[in-house]
Amino acid sequence: MTFAAPYSDLKLDDTQLRAYFGLMDVAGLLRHKVEQQLRSAANLTYVQFKVLARLGLDSPTGSLRMTELADEVVYSRSGLTYQAGQMEEAGWVERGPSPDDDRGVTVTITDAGRERLAQALPGHVEVLREVLFATLTDDDVSVLAALLEPVLDHMRASPPRSATPRRRGAATPKA
Repeated sequence: MTFAAPYSDLKLDDTQLRAYFGLMDVAGLLRHKVEQQLRSAANLTYVQFKVLARLGLDSPTGSLRMTELADEVVYSRSGLTYQAGQMEEAGWVERGPSPDDDRGVTVTITDAGRERLAQALPGHVEVLREVLFATLTDDDVSVLAALLEPVLDHMRASPPRSATPRRRGAATPKA
C-alpha cells in the first residue's frame, strides 16, 4: 500500500495492513465481549480479572510484587495501585511489604478473590470458545500462538512499563 503525500515515505503492503487491522479489530471485539461477560458473571473489570487470574492461576504462591504484576497485566503503576486498593477494599486481595525488598509491595489473592475468580472463569472460557476459537482448528490455534509469542516477546523486551521513568514537567527536547 502506498500512502498519499505527506506520508508517501511510509510503506505497508496490503498483507501487513490487513494483519494489523485484523489483529486490532479482533482484540477490540474480543475485549468487549469478555468485559461484558466479566461484568455480568462476577462484577469484575477486565483489569481486575487479569490481576486475579495472574495471582490465582499463574503464581504458585498467589502473590506477586506490585511492579511485576503491573508489567504482567500491562498496566501503569498508578493504575494498578488504584485497582489493588479497590480490590483490597472488596476483600479480593491483600497488600503487604515485600519479603525481598523493604520498599516493595506484594499483592496476594485472598479466598474471596479465588471465589470471585472461580465465579468468572466458566463464562470467560465459554466466551473465548465462542468468539475466538470457534472458527479455528487446533492447528490454527497453535499457529496463532506461535505467531503472537515472538511479537509479544519483542514488545516486552523494552523496559517494562512499570520501570519506564516518569515524565516530570513539560521538558522540550533541545535541537
